Amino acid sequence: MIPLEERFAIHSKSCAGADDDPRSISVTNIWDWDQLRMIKIKGFLTNLPAEEEVERSILAQFADYLSPEVRAVQLDPDGLIYGVSLDPEENETSFVPYPPFSIVKSLAGCRTIKHSQLQELDRLAPGVDFSSYEDENQNTRKVAFKYQMSPILFNLQRAWGEIHLLKSLPPHPNLIPFDGVVLEDVESRVIGFTMKYIPGRALSDLKIPFRFEWLQQLTQVVDFLNLNLGVMHQDIEPRHLLIDPDTQKLLLFDFDQASCGMKRLWEGRDDISCVVFTIYELITNDSHYARMFRTDRDREMVQNLPEWTPNRELDVDVSVFRKFLDDWVKKRQSGGIMEQYLNAPNRP
Repeated sequence: MIPLEERFAIHSKSCAGADDDPRSISVTNIWDWDQLRMIKIKGFLTNLPAEEEVERSILAQFADYLSPEVRAVQLDPDGLIYGVSLDPEENETSFVPYPPFSIVKSLAGCRTIKHSQLQELDRLAPGVDFSSYEDENQNTRKVAFKYQMSPILFNLQRAWGEIHLLKSLPPHPNLIPFDGVVLEDVESRVIGFTMKYIPGRALSDLKIPFRFEWLQQLTQVVDFLNLNLGVMHQDIEPRHLLIDPDTQKLLLFDFDQASCGMKRLWEGRDDISCVVFTIYELITNDSHYARMFRTDRDREMVQNLPEWTPNRELDVDVSVFRKFLDDWVKKRQSGGIMEQYLNAPNRP
């Protein structure tokens, strides 16, 4: 189930009237990632201030009780529901231009799965479902189905880049295998992809003791991506590190911000810096560096701290983690971080 704080996303917000007039009407379109639909909230600025986002918490109180046909909800001056609308004209869900599979020659060798074949078992996160289907050999496959519902070009480019990168990655023990491409049923348009489902927990869960071997595995898979493939993940953080309960290995996932070569390479997101800040956060549970703009932070901010006070169970002393991490950073720096990355021999 999607955590409540991640379930609702404000798509647009407008005001009919002056911002300083409490009688003005606020109209907010909110996307519900659990029900996969847009719901419009109308009310007065007295309870829906233009500069705040209270609509999400208001919708969370009654979203599960609304009929699927409801397109808009009207609030009274006290913030209570006094009307709903079933008018389809109220639905401002945007069209997403999914490409037909027939014209995407770059995906021709991938397994294809019709959307109707997928049985939804749970929502894992916004845009990610836990699903199952029967493959061509009548074997049941449990998969994570990732899809994009945004029509914004930047988001579509990220999704498209992730599909093409993942299907090209060679096997690695610390990466989740790509499974197939998902097509909608009518025109066989590409709406997403599947990966092997791993029923583990992310390292953002403080209840998981942090093992030294997982730091070693993280640096190994980052070296493999950067130095062998010329791929920069660019979004390494605790919530993108999963522990496989069967193998107890660390798995790095979520490549929708990844770069291959110079394409979509962003300042402040090099994987070495991300690893340093991630390990610091995993050990100390201090997340304030993660909330900074990436361009405003430097890995020495945490590397040079005299103390890293552990706030979770570790299997070795924190000094062992820090020495290994510092030595790895020095080794990568000595070879020229960008030079090695750009000269990787096996770019997909």
